[in-house]
Amino acid sequence: MNGFADHGLDEAAFGEKRGFSSNLQTFDAFPKTKPDYTRRSSTGGYATIVLFAISTLLSFSELLRWHQGRETHLFSVEKGVSHDLQINIDIVIPMRCEDLHVNVQDASGDRILAGDALTKDRTGWNHWVNSKSLHVFDSGDLARQRDEEEDTHPEHVVGEVMKKKRKRKFKKTPKGWWNGDQEACRIYGSLEGNKVQGDFHITARGHGYMEFGEHLDHGAFNFTHLISELSFGPHYPSLLNPLDHTLANTNLHFYKFQYYLSVVPTIYTTTAAPAHLNPYRPAPTADRNTIYTNQYAATSQSHEVPERAVPGIFFKFDIEPILLTVRAERDGFLRALVRIVNVVSGVLVGGGWCYQLFGWASRDVMGSKKREFGNGVLTGRAEKGYEDEAD
Repeated sequence: MNGFADHGLDEAAFGEKRGFSSNLQTFDAFPKTKPDYTRRSSTGGYATIVLFAISTLLSFSELLRWHQGRETHLFSVEKGVSHDLQINIDIVIPMRCEDLHVNVQDASGDRILAGDALTKDRTGWNHWVNSKSLHVFDSGDLARQRDEEEDTHPEHVVGEVMKKKRKRKFKKTPKGWWNGDQEACRIYGSLEGNKVQGDFHITARGHGYMEFGEHLDHGAFNFTHLISELSFGPHYPSLLNPLDHTLANTNLHFYKFQYYLSVVPTIYTTTAAPAHLNPYRPAPTADRNTIYTNQYAATSQSHEVPERAVPGIFFKFDIEPILLTVRAERDGFLRALVRIVNVVSGVLVGGGWCYQLFGWASRDVMGSKKREFGNGVLTGRAEKGYEDEAD
């Protein structure tokens, strides 16, 4: 009717094109605001910067938490089939090696002549006591407890054991003129015992056991000692135990050092899916992600004994019937990414709501103040004009 048909034009060609994408517009449920109805402000820019900073900080915190993972401790009844227990000892005593006796006796009545299984080397006492890492054993030493706790994280344990896999032997005893006086004895090595309660003790020749030969003169007794290592299970010298690097001194000849140890079988693992682990049948060896060992708690007491008693160094150990599994786990990166997206979305949505509420409140408050201020001015001007006219 507008002459389009006379010129061969179709009025429908000037409307919106109908197609698949245009049909989808009917399902668009998101509200749209025309650009003409929006206005940028400095307040909105500041709010955007603050929300961006908060989102970045929380995202970094979530990513750091994912990287650190989590550590779980599982206690169960120990039902392993192992009947043997390996004891690793490295101790230095300022007495001659031929004057010392080392023995192990357990609750089953078996007696192990540890002096034949362990190595005894003559050495200098001063060479060992000058180390800065030595400490006097104290069960209430908080600094020492923190060091031991840091050394019991699964990732650290597995990493240290695998990294130093070829260095699980005891260090050689230094020899030569620079070693100083050779009147001390180093006793070190590993021995096999029964996995039951027992006693490991070091006494003087002719004291504590019936034997032929002359007893050692009492003036030669000196049970001051330095424990470089004492552990149970496979020999992992890189792990820190409660009695490692412990120094105990005495000036008395008849003196007794008594240590009470509570041994707990322990599994350290960093496997994400530990389905193959059976805590009731622990394997005797370690793999790349799992370490089977033992940890223990220690208490001590020392005192002077009469001449009829037996002086020396005594370790009384007891095997706890529980198994501790310490596991380090980390979720998959996709799950961490989903949490980061949720955190950022929550911050943006919550920040947007807070910004809108603040804007509404400020407009209402400022609007009411402007109206009140405006009414007062107008009223004042009207009254002033009225008075002028009256004059």
